[in-house]
Amino acid sequence: MAYLFSSESVSEGHPDKVADQISDALLDQFLAYDEKARCAIESFVTTGQVVIMGEVRSEVYIDLETIARKTINKIGYTKSEYKFDGDSCGILSAIHEQSGDINRGVDKELKGAGQTAEDQGAGDQGMMFGYAVNETENYMPVSLDLAHRLVYELAEIRREGKEMTYLRPDSKSQVTIEYSDEGLPQRIHTIVVSTQHDEFVSAKDAGSQEEADTQMLERIREDVKNILVPRVKAGIHSNKVLDLFNDEIIYHVNPTGKFVIGGPNGDTGLTGRKIIVDTYGGKGAHGGGAFSGKDSSKVDRSAAYAARYIAKNMVAAGVADEMLVQISYAIGVAKPLNIYVNTYGKSRVNMTDSEIAERIVKMFDLTPKGIERQLKLRQPMYLETAAYGHMGRPNEVVRKTFTSRYHDEKTMDVELFTWEKLDQVERIRREFLI
Repeated sequence: MAYLFSSESVSEGHPDKVADQISDALLDQFLAYDEKARCAIESFVTTGQVVIMGEVRSEVYIDLETIARKTINKIGYTKSEYKFDGDSCGILSAIHEQSGDINRGVDKELKGAGQTAEDQGAGDQGMMFGYAVNETENYMPVSLDLAHRLVYELAEIRREGKEMTYLRPDSKSQVTIEYSDEGLPQRIHTIVVSTQHDEFVSAKDAGSQEEADTQMLERIREDVKNILVPRVKAGIHSNKVLDLFNDEIIYHVNPTGKFVIGGPNGDTGLTGRKIIVDTYGGKGAHGGGAFSGKDSSKVDRSAAYAARYIAKNMVAAGVADEMLVQISYAIGVAKPLNIYVNTYGKSRVNMTDSEIAERIVKMFDLTPKGIERQLKLRQPMYLETAAYGHMGRPNEVVRKTFTSRYHDEKTMDVELFTWEKLDQVERIRREFLI
């Protein structure tokens, strides 16, 4: 039966994403100077205020306030009229040391016979999911991929400052896709864009506030259709995705009629409150654990990346057109409790989903230490994940420089989004005789 499916995304200026970016910027700073640091950092942002909370175990001291202010300014909150800006907002730190009861299960004393670093336990219990589908070149659901592209491009336009010069940092998008009876994307049904903006038409010039609001809304609607969407389409290289655009798309642009008050002044933000935006836009599944601010001993993050890595390589290898992988852990226990696979009836090999799961167990080391090693998760690689999704992003090496009033400047090459690499495809094809 044909159906509609929607996914949303939010920009780097959305208050929840501001909080995520502060948390991951602090995590990167710790890892840059202490690769063994254990962090679970959460941030709360509201009008003129940032609260940094959580637990850290590290041998280095980090200037939390400086990193937070730098992150906020980089996002674009640089004006006092936003009622939240990096230079003047208050910052309160409530960071304390990681619980010894948690740490004892993660950093075990390796004194027993035969114990090695591989016995590092999981930092928490829980189940994590990875998902991939061949709807797009990056094996992401097309509804989420397009939603991310809309808000990312909107932020690029804002930073360039040449068009849509009224844009402010906060924005949201939503894309609805119409699917066929066979579950294949047919067309874009609806696009929703809500973007914060300046009060760029005055009531005095327009004759009334109501007329000013109407003129601003009409201008933003036209610019979304004639500037934003064409730029998004120009960045898409897949014909099957471009073919989804059509003349019957329903647009909802700033549906409330006005969006001047936004960012942390319009709504409070909290780390980890956009977990569906961070993953698969509602497709597949989510275990419930947030990512940002957590080092890789926290399997909420590292095992979710590992599950995506497996699912993406499996789909790319031709094992299935769509795949969900679940991994679960007990706190302090290194080996996962289970591996579950669901191919939604779209398997391309003569095996049951449980037999595919058994092969995965044999092929991949899914202990916390094994995941850290395979995906190089002890790098300061996380700030880039904190906006526009943790999955489906390009794997690349970048040079990053870290400065500190307490340590020497440090420059290093960092490999980003290692879980997006397709370096297991040939191995999988050999294993599954594809």
